[in-house]
Amino acid sequence: MTAANCVRAYFYLSHVFRDQQRDPFCGRCKALVNSVLAARERLAAFEAENGAEVRLLSAELQQQFEEAKTVLQGLILPDNVPGQKKAGNCLMPQGVCFVKSSLSILEKI
Repeated sequence: MTAANCVRAYFYLSHVFRDQQRDPFCGRCKALVNSVLAARERLAAFEAENGAEVRLLSAELQQQFEEAKTVLQGLILPDNVPGQKKAGNCLMPQGVCFVKSSLSILEKI
């Protein structure tokens, strides 16, 4: 995966998670908490391994990278929330999760 595509993916993902925080189900789901924590860890590892390459990207992509970091770090995660599927509250079909599907993009790029 190229650094540019990684930056774009983290930018996308950070904004999806920010928006899903306001969702009445996803915003109170353990899947969101776990996915945000995983994304933060992956982003930190990506930056540690590819920071020099990121600094060579266009100013626009560098700005997206900084914004993605800021958004992910700024997300306020609820404490002790259940998985909405396991609690019987999620309205999505079995095997479908907006949050987990979004996180999986990082593995596909």
